[in-house]
Amino acid sequence: MEKQTARQAIQAPRGKEMQCKGWAQEAAMRMLLNNLDAEVAEEPENLVVYGGIGKAARDWDSFDQIIASLKELENDETLLIQSGKPVGMFRTHEAAPRILIANSNLVPAWATWDHFYELEDKGLMMYGQMTAGSWIYIGAQGILQGTYLSFIEAGKKAFGSSDLSGRFIVTGGMGGMSGAQPLAGKMAKAVILVVEVDKARIERKIKEGYCDFLVEDLDEALKLVDTYTTKREPASIGLVGNCADILPELVRKGVTPDFVTDQTSAHDPINGYIPNGLSVQEAIHLRKNDPKGYEKRSIQAMGVHVQAMLDLQKAGAETFDYGNNIRAYARQAGVDHAFDFPGFVPAYIRPLFCEGKGPFRWAALSGNPEDIYKMDQLAMDMFRDDEGLVNWIEMAQKMVKWQGLPARICWLGYGDRDRFALRVNEMVASGELDAPIVFGRDHLDCGSVASPNRETEGMKDGSDAVADWPILNALINTAGGASWVSVHHGGGVGMGYSLHAGQVLVADGTQAAKERIERVLVSDPGMGIVRHVDAGYERASEVAKAKGVHIPMQQGSDI
Repeated sequence: MEKQTARQAIQAPRGKEMQCKGWAQEAAMRMLLNNLDAEVAEEPENLVVYGGIGKAARDWDSFDQIIASLKELENDETLLIQSGKPVGMFRTHEAAPRILIANSNLVPAWATWDHFYELEDKGLMMYGQMTAGSWIYIGAQGILQGTYLSFIEAGKKAFGSSDLSGRFIVTGGMGGMSGAQPLAGKMAKAVILVVEVDKARIERKIKEGYCDFLVEDLDEALKLVDTYTTKREPASIGLVGNCADILPELVRKGVTPDFVTDQTSAHDPINGYIPNGLSVQEAIHLRKNDPKGYEKRSIQAMGVHVQAMLDLQKAGAETFDYGNNIRAYARQAGVDHAFDFPGFVPAYIRPLFCEGKGPFRWAALSGNPEDIYKMDQLAMDMFRDDEGLVNWIEMAQKMVKWQGLPARICWLGYGDRDRFALRVNEMVASGELDAPIVFGRDHLDCGSVASPNRETEGMKDGSDAVADWPILNALINTAGGASWVSVHHGGGVGMGYSLHAGQVLVADGTQAAKERIERVLVSDPGMGIVRHVDAGYERASEVAKAKGVHIPMQQGSDI
């Protein structure tokens, strides 16, 4: 326990001085430490970053050895990480990735939570989520823009306007990722009510500036909603309660929000979701002493939760799944029509994926916020015709507080990521920025994931479950020389439901970094275009032809 208590003060080093033998190794070490910064992680004392049990390393011994190995790692070697444990270092070459990571990957017939927990209990595996185990989580901002975009696109679809002034959103969850929701709704100019069973999580988000109000009574919350929707002023309200209680009560009261979604940790029915009828402490006790009984109660509660979402949809609410697999578990609970409301990707985001756009992000290894502000200005200058991007950055500057190393999320697509990163690399070289910059992204990207209940739901050609694409994404990023590359299983939606890949690239101002950027930040978003052309999306084909993406069997190709 003393060891864990001491770890609560983990923080990434700042500045130009390196502890490792190269900036790729140094960046990986700093981002791993940043993942476990108390400002960033949900339970740093347990190595948990977000999403129930999404961890940065398997155990403290593995964590210590990863740090030691990164400090020893030469510039022509590659470190291998197997489910949070360093297992090998091999000589490769200078242009190869310095770290290759595989987390939570199980042979398909064994890809269940039960088998995962057996292995975890033996100390053989950890759950890497998406950016937790790939060391590129940047706090709630990492999903903030995507959530904001989803609300905006939902507004366009339901009401013909991206201006959600006077509109009312109801959702659940205020954890590491879902905690972006209150601020995203407010950015979209809506009034958003977020139901969260753990009062401490709401208090944390108020402290971080992501949420305005904490209330413990539904009627009080609805009065606030009425006040702010009437004034057409944006506001975010955290309600202490359980969605399986609150949403059915909204149905009984005849209160119909404009939008209904959910971002509780329903991907994990034992360690993520909390069933109604239990306090947080009671839930912790039950999941420890009767995990099977807990799982049964959790799935039953998800059924009630989703049925209420369906009832609100029938009453007129624009209702969508925000990617936590709650519909699948509700179906197990007997809700036959659980999939009658869509996931957010097929409903709103897929056109962006067809353009090679997705949640690109960067962090300043200097720790100096001015480096991020200089990059903000560069992005607004380079992409001044993109009104949405400029508006986003201006809002983020005013409303987003730093968590750990200063960072920014910005949805950029094919042809833009590499151009932007090349200019940043020049700024590092010239000394305009204080230290190198880390470029990464969510695994939820345009061409890096197979997840039939989320990113690849309802693909035009029926290829929802084809998992070749994330593997190809990891392979091409490795061949291109990303600084580190990861392949994970189960992120976002749980064991058996997804396979996904991530890459991170360090711009250290060198010619070698320039060459890596020219390869990796072209092929990585390019995979999104290739994937969607292959699935038959006309918009992806138009973009591929316009931007010269070479797809051998594309209709109209010269080859």
